[in-house]
Amino acid sequence: MLVLALTYMILVIISERRTLWMVRGFIILMLASALSGRLGLPLLSFVLEKLVIGCAVAMAVALQSEFRRFLEQLGRGEFRQLFQPDRLAIPKSDSVIDEIVEAVKELSKNRIGALLIVETTGPIDERDFSVPGVKLNAEVSKELIQTIFQPKTLLHDGATLIRGSRIVSSGIILPLSGRTASRQLGTRHRAAMGITERVENCICVVVSEETGSISLAERGTLNRPLTIRKLKESLDALLSPTVDREAVAPGLLSFVRRIGGKTLALVSRLLGLPSTASRDKK
Repeated sequence: MLVLALTYMILVIISERRTLWMVRGFIILMLASALSGRLGLPLLSFVLEKLVIGCAVAMAVALQSEFRRFLEQLGRGEFRQLFQPDRLAIPKSDSVIDEIVEAVKELSKNRIGALLIVETTGPIDERDFSVPGVKLNAEVSKELIQTIFQPKTLLHDGATLIRGSRIVSSGIILPLSGRTASRQLGTRHRAAMGITERVENCICVVVSEETGSISLAERGTLNRPLTIRKLKESLDALLSPTVDREAVAPGLLSFVRRIGGKTLALVSRLLGLPSTASRDKK
């Protein structure tokens, strides 16, 4: 039961299909290593054991943001959240995406620097920000976004957080990325890389003040420069609820019931007992 609970927590934390297949492969490799040891195959067991260790190190590097979030929740004593799956991506309406794209288009044309944080799955914890910023709670509109980032306003230097169809706050100070970056990248770009490294459930849209170029940061990676058309396509793809994201942990009780049902069916088949479905038919 403890191993089952630990496996379930891992599946809850890793809620993307691509990463889930990698975790499943790692579990299969571990089972193969244990089985080879029980069957008395020392050479195969030795090779598989070394592969398991190497894969564990590689996964720790590839999933560093997930492990960091797990350790932070564990250190804060948020044990309930460890067993709760993340909420699916809330789809942004086409009007919200169009408002963002039109605002970025005008800001880029006038070479006005901007930094937008757009949530993808669940709300961002304000403790991940260096300074939370000023609460706004206003509808997303291109006019408001352009007004916020005008050079003479008090909030233009910080980032603006968008949640669903609302602008939550502005003037947010973000942690900078520790990665080695090009000298052409300014503070906004490094901040966008920093927050997407630390928090996986968000993306950042950056407009350069010097060149007017548009960039999109996701998981610490900066894609630049982008055209307006490419930006809209990327936002449509990333903010869609069907983009490579699924609920992989439906609930601990239903998960246990499913495993128990399959186990009973397998035991009944091995012992030659009639299955539950056949008994119900009779």
